[in-house]
Amino acid sequence: MTVLDAEVKISLDLQDIVDSAAAALEDAPAVEIIRWAAATFGDRICLTSSMSDALLIHLVSKVKPGIDVLFIDTGYHFAETIGTRDAVQAVYPVNLINVTPSRTVAEQDRDLGPRLHGRNPDLCCHLRKVEPLNRALQGYVAWFSGIRRDEALTRKDTRIVEWDAKRQMVKVNPIARWTQEDVDNYIADNGVLINPLHYDGYPSIGCAPCTRRVAPGEDPRSGRWAGLGKIECGIHA
Repeated sequence: MTVLDAEVKISLDLQDIVDSAAAALEDAPAVEIIRWAAATFGDRICLTSSMSDALLIHLVSKVKPGIDVLFIDTGYHFAETIGTRDAVQAVYPVNLINVTPSRTVAEQDRDLGPRLHGRNPDLCCHLRKVEPLNRALQGYVAWFSGIRRDEALTRKDTRIVEWDAKRQMVKVNPIARWTQEDVDNYIADNGVLINPLHYDGYPSIGCAPCTRRVAPGEDPRSGRWAGLGKIECGIHA
């Protein structure tokens, strides 16, 4: 068997795992989903976090302490987001990995012109979020994500366990079925760390230049890339 044949077989085997697990775990509690993933993938699974809160980190680290947590440090984050990252590293039993783009903000400004996020937000997100994450995920076969079906129309069909075709790996979404009320209750009941920007009118937190406060009654994600006709950075789409 050639190396290519072996890679194809591994890919097909993983897709079989996804199909059976997605059905079996659809109604399972988040902790049970996490236990299954940890037992199935061992140290070949990691967790990604935007540091909006530490809910998923809290959940996963109880089952798998020491798990790798990937944080994409775009160079454009709010100070509060960096502070939340540092607090997570101090409080939770995880191995936090700070992932950076191949260019600094200054180098990107030099090469592509300033304020790329305003002129071509898709390209900026790709360079500062998607590409660094893709690079960081190499070496893993699965990753935990905290996305939920109720966050956006683009996420309404999220499966508990999915095949991430772009990255040829398994994506596990333990809280996909949770509502915002479920999230709020879990955070309050367990004293989970949360980005303080949530208390200042930012229900959805991205990079500082592309995130604004949301008025009462507005869609929680309406503050992301406001006026640009963009609703996803590209990581989950």
